[in-house]
Amino acid sequence: MKVTVDQDACVGSGQCVLAAAGVFDQNDEDGTVVLLQENPPAERVGEVREAAALCPALAIRVEE
Repeated sequence: MKVTVDQDACVGSGQCVLAAAGVFDQNDEDGTVVLLQENPPAERVGEVREAAALCPALAIRVEE
């Protein structure tokens, strides 16, 4: 699994951090998404997919 984020599209809602805190964080200045793990471990797949689904800006992409 490979995760990418579009920081320009991000609206800073923080849903990704709530769903998968070990994979995503937020920038302290503007609240935009920060990707911590581009290739998260298999046990985080469900959390990452949920984060992508919850993102109101569709700023998270998950590639298998």
